[in-house]
Amino acid sequence: MAASKTDPAQGQPQTALVVGASGIAGSALVARLAADGHEVLALSRNPVPGSAARHIGADLRSPDSVARALRDENPTHVYFTAWSRQETERENIAVNSAMLGNLLAALGHAPVRHVALMTGLKHYLGPFESYGQGADLPDTPFREEEPRLPVDNFYYAQEDVLWDAADRQGFGWSVHRAHTVIGHAVGNAMNMGLTLAAQAAICRETGTPFVFPGSETQWNGLTDMTDADLLAEHMIWASTQDAGRNQAFNVVNGDVFRWRRMWPALADYFGLEWEGFSGEPRPLETQMRGREDVWSGIASRHGLVEPDLARVASWWHTDADLGRPLEVVADMSKSRLAGFTGYRRTQDAFTDLFDRYRAERIVP
Repeated sequence: MAASKTDPAQGQPQTALVVGASGIAGSALVARLAADGHEVLALSRNPVPGSAARHIGADLRSPDSVARALRDENPTHVYFTAWSRQETERENIAVNSAMLGNLLAALGHAPVRHVALMTGLKHYLGPFESYGQGADLPDTPFREEEPRLPVDNFYYAQEDVLWDAADRQGFGWSVHRAHTVIGHAVGNAMNMGLTLAAQAAICRETGTPFVFPGSETQWNGLTDMTDADLLAEHMIWASTQDAGRNQAFNVVNGDVFRWRRMWPALADYFGLEWEGFSGEPRPLETQMRGREDVWSGIASRHGLVEPDLARVASWWHTDADLGRPLEVVADMSKSRLAGFTGYRRTQDAFTDLFDRYRAERIVP
């Protein structure tokens, strides 16, 4: 077990509980916290391979399961990155707010000082079933002071659960609204980085061009993204600094780009010919339909660790992000004024991630 590290904001030993530790954001948090010498507890259904954290297995949907798993644990800082996708937003609200509520109730005995909650820009855009629709959408770049949209949204429900528990249990909180998060994970439901790497491998295998799947607006307009390591850095910063206490923040890399420039750069990394937007979106769910055998053949020949394409690529999520008919850019001024200076160049975040996936034989 790594030695506990002093919390610079409060001068006491810190023990961190990462919830959703096997996901993109959670695994980045575990790695950064462990590298910094914190004691780390990693809560997820399954252990994270190669993790330095102590695994805690629990089903967040079961109050009894979570209570049993955490009854002897005493975290001081909690990082909540888990979610469960449901068929409707009403179901998303019921399930995901209960997961957070179950976790916080199970920690009623613990000396929790801060809970950091990861959400996203659907706070401003609305849930998947009404995404980017209606006249109430705020103008870009999105700022944290925007009022909630008049729609059901599980992010709002989670915030309410967090605030109620903070009032009862006396801990500080922060909310972290990330844009599309790219980082290291396999089997994640929303993983653009690995999805694009899988698309590139299939294009190379089949001799087809690397085709942009999204909308004209996304091809030509400005956008931004969030590197998972930057998100981890931001969540740890907010949880240990007075300026981050009881605040909601946007979290993006700090640069902006257009896909019409980024797409050729990614194609060049993979050594592929490319095609941009041409008349209408060309979704990956259509482009990649029936490619499971192609991927399994690639995996066999190159000795890849995951032959199941469904655990590698989340076509639907990348289609949703790149198919948006509106500009999506978030403002980072609130974090900058509060003292957070973290920055990532998005092109480097992509290529560094691809290098890592190749090194670990997840993509060829």
